[in-house]
Amino acid sequence: MMNQGKVDVLLGLQWGDEGKGKVVDVLTPRYDVIARFQGGPNAGHTLEFEGQKYVLRSIPSGIFQGGKVNIIGNGVVLAPDLFMEEAKALEASGHELRTRLHISKKAHLIMPTHRLLDAAYEAQKGKNKVGTTGKGIGPTYTDKVSRNGLRVGDILENFPEKYAAAKARHEAILKSLAFSVDSQEFTEVEKKWLEGVEYLRQFPIVDSEHEINCILRSGKSVLCEGAQGTMLDVDFGSYPFVTSSNTICAGACTGLGIGPNKIGDVYGIMKAYCTRVGAGPFPTELFDETGKKIRDLGHEYGAVTGRERRCGWIDLVALRYAIMVNGVTKLIMMKSDVLDGFDTIKACVAYKQHGQQIDYFPYNIEEGIEPVYEELSGWQTDMTKFTSEDEFPEAFKNYIRFLEQQLETPICIISIGPDRAQTIVRNGK
Repeated sequence: MMNQGKVDVLLGLQWGDEGKGKVVDVLTPRYDVIARFQGGPNAGHTLEFEGQKYVLRSIPSGIFQGGKVNIIGNGVVLAPDLFMEEAKALEASGHELRTRLHISKKAHLIMPTHRLLDAAYEAQKGKNKVGTTGKGIGPTYTDKVSRNGLRVGDILENFPEKYAAAKARHEAILKSLAFSVDSQEFTEVEKKWLEGVEYLRQFPIVDSEHEINCILRSGKSVLCEGAQGTMLDVDFGSYPFVTSSNTICAGACTGLGIGPNKIGDVYGIMKAYCTRVGAGPFPTELFDETGKKIRDLGHEYGAVTGRERRCGWIDLVALRYAIMVNGVTKLIMMKSDVLDGFDTIKACVAYKQHGQQIDYFPYNIEEGIEPVYEELSGWQTDMTKFTSEDEFPEAFKNYIRFLEQQLETPICIISIGPDRAQTIVRNGK
């Protein structure tokens, strides 16, 4: 259950795409407020219910539960044009946003020139490119840290002058990089972006840190929603193949303005296997037919980019590390149904590196890492229609017990399909 006067945090434990949006939607009825604390429109949270499919990029996933306040926190980077597109699509499908969606004045704005800088920096790296989504996330966070950023609060006063100065600075950088820009195409993008800024003004633009702390003092409960995953954290992920924000639990404190003593439960979400999008090391990646089968069964394609996800067996070394740095109290396992037809399931329990077996996540996993697997019997049962854990086959129950023993953390929720209804909350968990 939720903690009144506390924030519970929900975040991904792998390389993102764990299914956070669905779980936020399922948990929202327990909470008064849902708040997004980091990331930008490079994150795509997919939700399915009542025969409809929705993809959220910047808007918290609690927006579908009537009457709940949803907050976009200061740790988020926001693209006004993409936000407008996303919000208008939700409004067209009958979801009222303008009073329930509050936006932090301190959230930074992704400018059109940030996307150009993203492309320019990736082009410079050549074969060492990170594989970004090209949404301008990294350059926006770079401007934030270098104290050159534009924030949502800036649209309320002297915005044309502030925007012109920031744009001119970016243009000088692009010129120094000899990066060619299609001026006609940019003009169209900029026009839509400025429309998005005007649209943004129609929402409550708030001092979100004061708002959230007032909510907590009144005894209400808050669920904090993270984007991406722990292994993409800028400090603790597989650097440099990471995102530009802190995706771990500590990011909820800096991304919303709450003290660490206000953290209640930390829900860590994982898939029953593992995926990754873009470049970077991935110890358990499968390049064979099994990997292709997991991708096809799990529809593993990016919600925002459509990019093919790399697939592999579950990595318990990386998960133990993620649980440790986040202080996870409860686990949520997604996409168990994808493995329903497999004879054998594998789980990586250790790594071999330079001839030694290790059970911890090392500084560098880019080379010389060989996964050590344990094999478990598959359950070979279609579980997608189950409504209770009592129906689980014994082999699947063994898989759950094995994971809980290895990770020393209880699995409290199990997803057996994409729909909201295909979610099993375990008894006593």
